[in-house]
Amino acid sequence: MPELKYLIGYSENITDQIRRLINSQKLTETLLKKYPVAHTIKTDKALYAYTLDLKNALLKQSQPLSKVIYDDKIKDLHHALGLHTFISRVQGGKHKAKNEIRVASLFKNVPLPFLTMIVVHELAHLKEKEHNKAFYQLCLHMEPQYHQFELDMRLYLTHLDLFGKLY
Repeated sequence: MPELKYLIGYSENITDQIRRLINSQKLTETLLKKYPVAHTIKTDKALYAYTLDLKNALLKQSQPLSKVIYDDKIKDLHHALGLHTFISRVQGGKHKAKNEIRVASLFKNVPLPFLTMIVVHELAHLKEKEHNKAFYQLCLHMEPQYHQFELDMRLYLTHLDLFGKLY
């Protein structure tokens, strides 16, 4: 039985279904049927523009973003798929704050819904710092299929571990 480290916390019913997909060698087919192509947002500049468009459409009253990049240093995908950092400092009597979003470089080659889910998650941290009920409600407000995309993205990460790249 393969370890499903990206699916810890999901119900036994769901993990059993996923194990059946893996054992019948249908995980690849299932993912490709639902998500046939990877997105085209490959550069940091394009990622910043995409994230800013989402932010401006969905979180008009939130703090500005100073940086959005793909980060090669995010390796432990079990703990972080993206990072939001808030830097606050005083410089010469002025308070300066910066919001940065870093997305694991792995997400350069995934379907657009997976990238959207990661970006929405990190944008939600502009308003809600903790992973609480309000945080997930905000994620759902920005992307109504947030939970489905998260599950499917975790299936993709499982595929990556077991069988390698899909795109």
